[in-house]
Amino acid sequence: MAAPRAKKKKQNEFVVNTIIGPHSFIRGEVNSGGFTRVDGYMKGNLHAEGRVVVGENARMQSSITGTAVTVGGVVTGNVLASERLVVLSSAVILGDITTRRIEVHEGSLVHGRIRVCQTEEAWKRAASEYQDKRHG
Repeated sequence: MAAPRAKKKKQNEFVVNTIIGPHSFIRGEVNSGGFTRVDGYMKGNLHAEGRVVVGENARMQSSITGTAVTVGGVVTGNVLASERLVVLSSAVILGDITTRRIEVHEGSLVHGRIRVCQTEEAWKRAASEYQDKRHG
C-alpha cells in the first residue's frame, strides 16, 4: 500500500501548482502547496511546500522557502532550501542561503552568507533560526 502513495507523491513533485508568468507582477506573500515556477517579477516572500524554479528572466525581491530550489534569475532576499539549491550561471542571489546541498554554476553571483547543513540537527537549528528572523 505504501508503494502507490510514494509513487503518487513523487509524481506530484513535478506537477506545477503555481506559475508566475513572464509578464506578471506579484506584490505580496505567496504560499504554494507544491511546485512553483516564477518567470515574472515578484515583490514579497514565496513559501512553497515543494520545488521552486526561478526562471532566467525572473526578478524577485523575495525570500524563498522550498524543498529543491533552482535559481536562474535575480533574487534579492534569503533562500531556504530543505533539500538542495542549484544556482545556475545566469543567477544573481543577493541574500543569505541555508540548505542541505548546494550546486553553484560558474558565472553566477552570490552575495551573502551560505550555510550548508550536513546533519539533521544542524538543519533543524538553521531552519529554526531562519524562521525566527523571518517572523521576528
